[in-house]
Amino acid sequence: MNSHSIFRSPLSAALLALTAAVAWGFAYPLIKLGFAAFGITPDLTGSKMLFAGIRFSISGFLILAMAQFSGKRLAPRCHGDWGFVLLYALLGTTLHYACFYIGLSHAPGARSAILNSLSVFSVVLLACLFFKSDRMSARKIWGCVLGFAGIVVLNVGDGAGGAFSFWGDGMIILNALCGAGASLLTRGLHKRIDVFVGTGYSLAVGGLLLVAAGMFLDGSLPHVTVPGLVYLALLIGISTVGFGLYNKLLTCNPVGKIAIYNSLIPVVGATASCLCLGETFYTTYIIATALAAAGIYIINKGKA
Repeated sequence: MNSHSIFRSPLSAALLALTAAVAWGFAYPLIKLGFAAFGITPDLTGSKMLFAGIRFSISGFLILAMAQFSGKRLAPRCHGDWGFVLLYALLGTTLHYACFYIGLSHAPGARSAILNSLSVFSVVLLACLFFKSDRMSARKIWGCVLGFAGIVVLNVGDGAGGAFSFWGDGMIILNALCGAGASLLTRGLHKRIDVFVGTGYSLAVGGLLLVAAGMFLDGSLPHVTVPGLVYLALLIGISTVGFGLYNKLLTCNPVGKIAIYNSLIPVVGATASCLCLGETFYTTYIIATALAAAGIYIINKGKA
């Protein structure tokens, strides 16, 4: 079985998509633990950008090193395609994670994980508009309605962990929309450059831009500790494995069929945040997760 057939096989594609989703779910508590270990408080926006930039740039360079070692071509097919690669890096890494890191520092990890499921359902709907392989159906509409209902339930009353806030919930929602846009652009990236190489450039360039933004905002890592470096190393590993698998899967399968597995991220992220960070587990988390899971089942049921 060659690499392409592995990524196209329903069983192996599902297992690889699940691996990426579970890895990303654990990023929520790890980021908060990393902030605490490095002494990065919610008001230190520049430090958050610097922390994110270091994570993604190192991950990107690791992916590019692996690509070069495996003999992959590191340049786009046409010189003019560099502009698309830069756009992909800006949307998929710089803007995406600038919003994410700011939002996560102003909202509970569990709540952020569930809110971020907006990205999944946005991709499913938008993919139907842009790709022939993703057809719109009543099943997909109902699945997305249930998923959005889960997000609404999450934001009803103080029992959900607090009222809506722009710098917390708002930034997580913007992050989700950037992630959805980047998922759609992955198909276009595949036509211009090897997707593994493109992922490396996206993380490396986007990460360096985050580092530049962090330094411009006087960002620093106030307290460099061994636990902090361990959390950072784990996050680098999550980015390298998660993005490498997910982006390759998007180029070999209908976008909606792969993106929907990311609805497991809220479940893993909320559970891991409550266990690792001691956050309160609200009953609305169960309702929101159940609605999201129902949406996943309906969308994934039957043929695309």
